[in-house]
Amino acid sequence: MPGRVDGKVAFITGAARGQGRSHALTLAREGADIIAIDVCKQLENAAFPMSTPEDLAETVRLVEKTGRRIYAVEGDVRDFDVLQATVDEGVARFGRLDIVCANAGLGSNGAKLHRMSEQTWRQMIDVNLTGVFLTTRVATPHIIAGGRGGSIILTSSVGGLRALPNVGHYTAAKHGVVGIMRTLAMELGKYSIRVNSLHPTQVNTPMAINDGTFRLFRPDLENPTVEDFAPISQSMHILPTPWVEPEDISNAVLFLASDDSRFITGVTLPVDAGTLLK
Repeated sequence: MPGRVDGKVAFITGAARGQGRSHALTLAREGADIIAIDVCKQLENAAFPMSTPEDLAETVRLVEKTGRRIYAVEGDVRDFDVLQATVDEGVARFGRLDIVCANAGLGSNGAKLHRMSEQTWRQMIDVNLTGVFLTTRVATPHIIAGGRGGSIILTSSVGGLRALPNVGHYTAAKHGVVGIMRTLAMELGKYSIRVNSLHPTQVNTPMAINDGTFRLFRPDLENPTVEDFAPISQSMHILPTPWVEPEDISNAVLFLASDDSRFITGVTLPVDAGTLLK
C-alpha cells in the first residue's frame, strides 16, 4: 500500500536526533527519500549537549532500515554554501524535491533582554531565523523547477505566537519564522507550494529537557531535576501532560507534507497541549 508521501523527497534540517530524526523516520516510513543536514557539534552558548556525527549516522541507519534512501551531511544552517551544496547534491541523487522541514534550532541560556549579550542575541537570530530563511532560499528553486508543487514546513514554537520571559531572543526569532512563513505562502502559492509553520510546546528532546531548562523554570532550587520541572511544565498545559513527544510533532509534519492538507497554506499550527489557551 503506498505511503502518504510515496515517491517524494524531503529536505530536513537538524536531522541528527530529536524532532528532526523523528520527522525523517516518519516521512521515510511513508515513502519519502531524505536529504538531511545537522551541525553535529557543540555551539557556543548552547544550553545543552548538541548532536554528534554518531547521532547523524544513527539517523542514516534508521532511515535506510525503512528501505528508503538518505543523503546526510554535517553542516551549519548559517552556511549558505553548505546548504546549497547539500540540496543540490540530494536532488541530483534522488531526482526531485517536494518537502522541506526547516527544523534546525538552538536553545541557549536565558536572560532578560536588557541584560542579554549581543553575541547571545546574534547567534540565536542567525540559527533560528536566518537559518530558516537560508534553508528555504536554497530549497525553493528546486521545488519550483519540479513543477509538481510541494510543502514547506517551518518549525516555530509556542514562543512564536506569544511572549516568553527571559528568552526574548528565542521569542523574537520564532515570531520571525511566522513572518517568513506567511510571506512565502503568498509568494509561492501560484506554484502550488504550500507553506505552514508548526508551534510545539515543550518536546521531550535534549533541547527542552535539560539542566538549563530546569534551572530556568526552577530558579528557587540549586540543582533542579526533571521531576522538579515536570509540574511547572504541566501547569502550562490544558491537557494532562508535561510535554509532548517528537512523534507528536512528526504526525503534524506528515499531515502538512501530504495531500491530506492540499489546500492548507499560511497556517500557524500549534501542537501545544492547549498552552495557547492559557
